[in-house]
Amino acid sequence: RSTNLKTYIRVTLTFFLFIGIQKNYSQHFTKMQAVVHPERKTITVEQEFVYHNESNDTLTSLVFNDWNNAYATKFTPLAKRFSDEFYRGFHLAKEDDRGSTQNLKILDTTTELQWNRSEKNADLVVVTLSSALLPAQKVKLSFTYTLKIPNSKFTNYGVDNNENYNLKNCFLVPARYDNNNFALYSNNNLDDSANGITSMEILLTIPSTKILSTDLNSQELTANGGITTHLLKGNNRTNVSLILTSKPQFISYKNNIVDVVTDLKNTKLDDIQKAMIIDKVVNYTHTLIGKYPHEKIIVSQNDYDKNPFYGLNQLPSFLSPFPEEFLYEIKFLKTYLNSFLKTSMHLDPRKENWIYDGIQVYAMMQYIDQNYPNTKMIGNLARFKLLRNFNIANIGFNDQYSYFYMLMARKNLDQPLAESKNNLIKFNEQIANKYKAGLSIRFLDDYLKQDIVTQSIQDLYAKKQNALTTRTDFETLLKSKTKKDIGWFFTTMINSRDLIDYKFTTLSKTKDSITFSVKNKTGTAIPIPVYGTKKGATVFKQWFDIEACDSTITIPRKNIDRLILNLKNEVPEFNLRNNWKKLNGFFPNNRPIKFVFMKDLEDPYYNQILYVPSIYYNLYDGLTPGIRLHNKTILDKPFLFDVNPSYSTRSQNVSGSAAFVVNQNIRTSSLYNIRYGISANYFNYAQDAAYLRLNPSVQFRIREPNFRDNRKQLILLRQVIVNREESAFVTDNTTNNYSVFDARYINTKTEVTNHVNFTTDLQIASQFSKLTAEMEFRKLFENNRQLNLRFYAGSFLYNKTQSDFFSFALDRPTDYLFDYGYIGRSENSGIFSQQYIIAEGGFKSKIDTPFANRWLTSLNASYSIWNWIELYGDIGFMKNNGSKERFVYDSGIRLNLVTDYFELYFPVYSNNGWEISQDKYNEKIRFIVTFSPKTLINLFNRKWF
Repeated sequence: RSTNLKTYIRVTLTFFLFIGIQKNYSQHFTKMQAVVHPERKTITVEQEFVYHNESNDTLTSLVFNDWNNAYATKFTPLAKRFSDEFYRGFHLAKEDDRGSTQNLKILDTTTELQWNRSEKNADLVVVTLSSALLPAQKVKLSFTYTLKIPNSKFTNYGVDNNENYNLKNCFLVPARYDNNNFALYSNNNLDDSANGITSMEILLTIPSTKILSTDLNSQELTANGGITTHLLKGNNRTNVSLILTSKPQFISYKNNIVDVVTDLKNTKLDDIQKAMIIDKVVNYTHTLIGKYPHEKIIVSQNDYDKNPFYGLNQLPSFLSPFPEEFLYEIKFLKTYLNSFLKTSMHLDPRKENWIYDGIQVYAMMQYIDQNYPNTKMIGNLARFKLLRNFNIANIGFNDQYSYFYMLMARKNLDQPLAESKNNLIKFNEQIANKYKAGLSIRFLDDYLKQDIVTQSIQDLYAKKQNALTTRTDFETLLKSKTKKDIGWFFTTMINSRDLIDYKFTTLSKTKDSITFSVKNKTGTAIPIPVYGTKKGATVFKQWFDIEACDSTITIPRKNIDRLILNLKNEVPEFNLRNNWKKLNGFFPNNRPIKFVFMKDLEDPYYNQILYVPSIYYNLYDGLTPGIRLHNKTILDKPFLFDVNPSYSTRSQNVSGSAAFVVNQNIRTSSLYNIRYGISANYFNYAQDAAYLRLNPSVQFRIREPNFRDNRKQLILLRQVIVNREESAFVTDNTTNNYSVFDARYINTKTEVTNHVNFTTDLQIASQFSKLTAEMEFRKLFENNRQLNLRFYAGSFLYNKTQSDFFSFALDRPTDYLFDYGYIGRSENSGIFSQQYIIAEGGFKSKIDTPFANRWLTSLNASYSIWNWIELYGDIGFMKNNGSKERFVYDSGIRLNLVTDYFELYFPVYSNNGWEISQDKYNEKIRFIVTFSPKTLINLFNRKWF
């Protein structure tokens, strides 16, 4: 230990001697000693920081980002983000897996300074200076602290179970100061730390068993006694990557431009093939954007995993429609561009991330155009004749960007490109906004021509490598290079979520000319290109500026047989189905019908009808095969139909369902969607009897102005009309035909740690009317115990019925509106009668006299005792005509395997006594099971929308 100490002191003195003669850095400068302790998963840090006030303001306090402390508790902004996106791992993790910054002391020369963290921003450190820092002045601060490194399973940063370290945003760094304010951004797992530009020198001591990979210039100073010390240096940095591995993972590929250090995975390519691809991408980026200012760049698998290229290339290798070289090339291109831009362009990564994304996606699209112009979205699968009828097999690789953006626009969930990154819903942050940004820059490039956009990107990159950059810099460069007015690009394409939709209106033709007008359907002032084609080949193209739209235009005939707006989708337009006019034929816009198997992308030139085999099961129909005909492509449409005729193998008759829906999206209101629909169902409800249900309805969907808010509201108005055949197996045949008006309001907010749902329902029919209210509450506590509460209250406003068919049910509602997914809805015994639906009374035990024809109240509760094992209990009061109100209760054990999707209930004690000791106990067990694929898919995709 004495030898190690002497070695450490000698190296430290060498370090300080080396940097003792400080250069006059115009930016911030830091030097630090960091010692990694793998046995404790900690790093002890001694850091000296010279803060240079480059602003025109006098500063009395400084803000430092301490994003490692975002992992400290279950109440930080990072923890809240995990909860919002339904990730339970962080909340359920052991304390040892969470990270924090401990024992922090800050000194100004010899005076210890006051610092604080706010409850709102636990990962920011605000330091109060002992004296005001004037413009152009510097102050030297000394920090000592210990980093407890989190488990990398949360965000891919930290230490994994094999003791490999991936460190980023772990040390204290100054927050970006811009526009008279510090950027107070908390860690939201978005890789968007806004740091000041800093030059740094780090003396890093690690175990000799660890291999260091970094994008800083590194020099191994000494290796002795099981430890190795490295000197790391870098100028003009806002962030650095430090990766420690137990085995060699990273390989260095060095060319005359930059040293690429990468561990990007592909086991089927050798090092020479990878080197050729890397060299190709590096040279392309160098030519398109500019010279990378640093000697080394990290391109890691971890970075790719956090922001993959979404599409068919994510399929397993045995299903992939792309060659291995192409897959590796696309992965490397995307990850390299991301690292290239974010380590050398100093934009605000939270508020101006669209510039990073736009340049990245624009560069990727240009790369495909130059190197793989004929590649299709589905790759080699497009060669199969069997798939040629599918539109997805005919569109180019770059066309998929528009479809991913349109997926959100059609759902009315798209957000402005200028929206702060932390306010974006996950699908927009990860996919849609990235792609729209690239499409928008490509659109501007096509409109301006003369490589104006490329030149502006190059100039911005070259001029701003040593200074903070803003979108104003980019905007000023673009406007300085063209005489065209491009103010619309920033006000509409960047700052707003206004939709773009143009269509042809009138059209006339002569032998020599074509006269037409273009209508701006949405009022969004954007230029649009008009194409003239002959047998698919372009013979005419012209951009029409804003003032030319909604007016009459005449062009030469040139043997044009079809006019098309926005043929190559240069403009990210909302609807392409109204963008063309045939000049020949009696019905110029009569789209032919095209039948497509399973699923497809929207084809604007056809009326697509998709057909797919279907299978349904209930006890009375048995297996029910059918054929489903619908027009639901991947993109939502204003009008949808879904017709599913089928054949019931057990009852041996025709059955099925049909639905017709009109969607009205409202762009500028919290009431964002009105859905008008009518549906019909015809199935068996008993062994010998069928039912027909007609359900005309209108839904009003309401969301919060903040799209990330998980609160959703719904108002449903419908008329449920039911016609039931008589059955010898059903005792109640007095109410076979009925009609019920139903008005329902739902207000729900759900996340991992909290779930609240309120529902009120009014039903009016000729024989009865009832009003109900239901409140659900679910809470996951800090000790990982979960409490579930549900309160239900319902009362008849009037009741003229002579049976319990419409009465409140304690444990198994009759479901006279046919809303619930009963497998055997008329069963009173057997396994299918044990199916449990959380509705009305919500009891699990089958108690005598389970119906109430006056009123019913109940409270259902459960509490976890170990993992998914819970104790449950239900209490309630019920009232029937001619009798006193009655108190009911039950209790037991709940196996909450997947909440609301797969659960088991084992009754223990109730009004029936000790049920667990009674005969035929297996018939008392209740279960919840969900087979609906759509319902199960929603369980997994809810974090994205």
